[in-house]
Amino acid sequence: MVSSPTSPRIPKIYVKACINGARTPDQHPNLPVTPEQLAAEALAAHAAGAKAVHMHPKSADGVDSLLAAEVDAAVAAVRHAAPGLPLGVTTGYWALPDARQRLRAVESWSVLPDFTSLNWHEPGSPELAEVILGRGLGVEVGIFHAEAAQSWAASDIAPHCMRVMIELGADADLATADELISMVAAAGSPAPILLHGLDESCWPLLEHAGVRGVQTRIGMEDTLLLPDGSTADGNAALVSAAVELLSR
Repeated sequence: MVSSPTSPRIPKIYVKACINGARTPDQHPNLPVTPEQLAAEALAAHAAGAKAVHMHPKSADGVDSLLAAEVDAAVAAVRHAAPGLPLGVTTGYWALPDARQRLRAVESWSVLPDFTSLNWHEPGSPELAEVILGRGLGVEVGIFHAEAAQSWAASDIAPHCMRVMIELGADADLATADELISMVAAAGSPAPILLHGLDESCWPLLEHAGVRGVQTRIGMEDTLLLPDGSTADGNAALVSAAVELLSR
C-alpha cells in the first residue's frame, strides 16, 4: 500500500540497546555480566525492538575487559543466542588504560563482533581505528565534545565510520546536542548520527533524537530508570519504553 501525500508520516525508529556499560552488578541485580547473561539480555532487547546491541564484555568480578578471553566468550554467546543480530563491543580506554596494550588486545580477538565503539578523544584512538577497520569491523565513533568533533572531522577516519555517536553526560542540554549534530553533519561523513544521554539526560535526549530524526540508543548503560522514574527490571523494558516514546 502506497501512502498518499496527506497520510501521516510514520517515523523511522532506530534504537540500539546498550545492555550493560561500565556499570557493575552492585548498581542493579539484573545487570548482565557473564556471557550467558549478556546473551539473554541481548536477545530480550532485540525482541523488544532494538535493531542492534552494544555490550561491555566483563571479567568474572564484573569489571569491563578488552582481553580476548572475555571478549571472545561474550561475542560467541550472543552470536549463538541471536544469530544475525548486529553486535558491537566497547574499546573503552578505562578498561585497558595503555594505548599500545589496548591496540594489541583488539588485535588478539578471535571471535569478532560486527563493530566496535571508539571514543575519539581517548589516547591512541586514530591508530586503533585503523586496526579495527583493517580487521573488517565497523567503527562506531564516540564524540563527547566539540574538540573531539573537530578532530574527528579533520581525520582520515571520518569517511570510513559506520556510525557517529554523540555521547553526552547527565547535565547535557538540547542546545549542546544540536551544536554537535551540526558539527558532525558538516563533516560530510556518510555515517548516520546517533544521539544519546546518560542518567538524567537520557530520556530527554532520546526524545530529542526522535525530533531530529537521528538514531538513538537505550539500555542499562545509559539509565536504570524508566521514563516515569521507576527502576527498570532489565533492558527489554527500557527498549520497549523507548520504542513507545519514539512512536508517539
